Amino acid sequence: MTTQPLGRTDREPLDLLVLSGSAREGSLNYRLAQLAVKTVRETGSQARLVTVRELAVPDYDGDAEAAEGVPDGALRLKELLEDADAMVIASPEYNASMPGVLKNLIDWGSRIRPQPFHGKHTLVMSASPSMSGGNRGLWALRVPLEHLGADVYPDMFSLAQGHQGFKADGTLTDEALQSRFVDNIDNFMNLVEAAKHYPCVKKAWVEYLGERPDPAIDREESGTLA
Repeated sequence: MTTQPLGRTDREPLDLLVLSGSAREGSLNYRLAQLAVKTVRETGSQARLVTVRELAVPDYDGDAEAAEGVPDGALRLKELLEDADAMVIASPEYNASMPGVLKNLIDWGSRIRPQPFHGKHTLVMSASPSMSGGNRGLWALRVPLEHLGADVYPDMFSLAQGHQGFKADGTLTDEALQSRFVDNIDNFMNLVEAAKHYPCVKKAWVEYLGERPDPAIDREESGTLA
């Protein structure tokens, strides 16, 4: 029997928020989110799993926001993001894009000040019965997250034919994909660890890129959504 690989266990402790973009607990992406939580915990860090159902919000309405403020689901998301060092999103693909319920939650979250997505390291992943594995939905998901200043990890994970992709213990049936999944999360956590525990590394990386915070280009939306 092949032993499934584990990530680094000597890492400084981290706390990750894992969000399932599917409200259905038996969904493929909920199972992928569960596997992400399991993988993180096996390395000695913490992970909390929530679903968009637990963070339910009404359709965004500027009049409702003006009259009643930001709904509880979005405020709860803000609290979870503030408590987490990074976020992992497992999201299905709906008609070559992200689920409307997830986009709506992001839109409401963007109305909070300070804006909770800004600077948050984020890993996106998907599972789908299709051969593309939901990859098109992840490209759509990157757009609002990056617009809001989230640091979206370049290497996304997509599980094709996800209805056949899981073992009874929740790991992936394809051992090569399971190894890649672990590596994907492990490398992402290395980046988050450096940003949290070794600010000198983060500073050096920013200076290497020539980045300088500038209000003129580091834009934060302030108007009401249409």
